[in-house]
Amino acid sequence: MDRALLKHLDTDIGILICGHGSRNRLAVKEFAELVDSIRRLLPNIPIEYGYLEFAIPIITDGLDKLRDKGVKRVIAIPAMLFAAGHVKNDIPSVLKKYSAKTGLIIDYGSELGINNSMISAAGARITESVKDKAIKSNSDTLLVVVGRGSSDPDANSNISKISRILVESFGFGWGESLYSGVTFPLVEPGLRHIVKLGFKRIIVLPYFLFSGVLVSRIKNQTNIVANSNPDIEFIFANYLGNHPLVVSTFLERIYQAFNGDNSMNCSLCKYRSPLLGFEKEAGLAQVSHHHHVEGLTASCDLCENECTEECQDQEKPEKLIHHHHNIHSHEHFPYPNSDHPLGPSSLN
Repeated sequence: MDRALLKHLDTDIGILICGHGSRNRLAVKEFAELVDSIRRLLPNIPIEYGYLEFAIPIITDGLDKLRDKGVKRVIAIPAMLFAAGHVKNDIPSVLKKYSAKTGLIIDYGSELGINNSMISAAGARITESVKDKAIKSNSDTLLVVVGRGSSDPDANSNISKISRILVESFGFGWGESLYSGVTFPLVEPGLRHIVKLGFKRIIVLPYFLFSGVLVSRIKNQTNIVANSNPDIEFIFANYLGNHPLVVSTFLERIYQAFNGDNSMNCSLCKYRSPLLGFEKEAGLAQVSHHHHVEGLTASCDLCENECTEECQDQEKPEKLIHHHHNIHSHEHFPYPNSDHPLGPSSLN
């Protein structure tokens, strides 16, 4: 697919990889390394990247760099696993505003989504996690796949699909899906239910692209439950990271956008159809909720692990000590399950 792109260099095409951004320095470093992997595979095409929040360069910085290189058409790929609010609203809102202001043509690609490459990359992380462990039958093992969690049930449901495919691929005895935030069940209460099933080995797979506060949260909450259940072997698998199959999926999404084959499945999108329980969100305007933290690079040692909000008490500029859930709470449409006993309220 890289050869097909290289044939069209005369059309002045550039590529922009749109990331979420993180307060975690390792996560930002890993994202930049993944973009470098894509650059090595497409060496003659201008490739830049930008973040939605909490890191620089921001998305518009990346677009400016491409324009400075003479690019007339940009293929923008959201570096997101699933299509939730960031993919459906925040990133396209930024791109549309920039395109309207500058006249730059921007073709928006699809999220990474579910394909055989992504499933296989996750499978490789599971295999790595048990490489040096005592041999046990997979049928005696329970797999837990942990997703980011969002207020979009369509995006959340993808974690359940991935979990089921991996369970059947390996022949595990059982599979469950948990989430790190926003929706339910969260990791700690979810695992406390799961241990009652009686499995003596539980593999926890964080289905994330990169490290960060949320991966640390998953690990910390897993350790809490593990310490309370010493008779159960808990194995923490690595996140997807810069796996070659993840990189190949980025190339596939670039190729699809280049050829206009980048349609999104909107049948269960809460913004496009009156999805059961979310009917009031159908037809909401496409706006970004991240303009006030765009380019914010505040980072501290606390944010390298689980965020405790202790830095709220330190003498820092007000803009730098706000935290993600506090900033956005007044802007997002209210999540109907925010008071679920196994969900977001338990984070308090």
